[in-house]
Amino acid sequence: MLMDIKTLLARRAYAIAIAFTIFITVTSLISLKGLKTVSISINNFDKIVHFTSYFILTLSWFFATQALTKKRKNKIILVLSLISYGIIIEALQGSMTTHRQADIYDILANSIGVILATILFPRLNRWFDSI
Repeated sequence: MLMDIKTLLARRAYAIAIAFTIFITVTSLISLKGLKTVSISINNFDKIVHFTSYFILTLSWFFATQALTKKRKNKIILVLSLISYGIIIEALQGSMTTHRQADIYDILANSIGVILATILFPRLNRWFDSI
């Protein structure tokens, strides 16, 4: 069963990465006012969500592009692309929406998520390969 899940994830890695990218784009730019949301009163919970989202986004893209990112240059391009994506999304929130605003601390949380995922990916990938 676990091998079946691993095989399915490996075969669908690009689709998962693309789907998660679209998910982040849409949820970052639409209004969530009409949705029932859980109110969590943790200081800076929004930054935890940003960090976690970009951490998972980065891992999904590293899994999808494993063959390409073995080269240091390609890994740097991917990391810079994901950080740029986070900056662009924040800029779009500030310029295209009335219900969201751009926040430098969101960009920082996004970037830290990208960088930490980049650092941890080799270890997580070895664990995934050992399953």
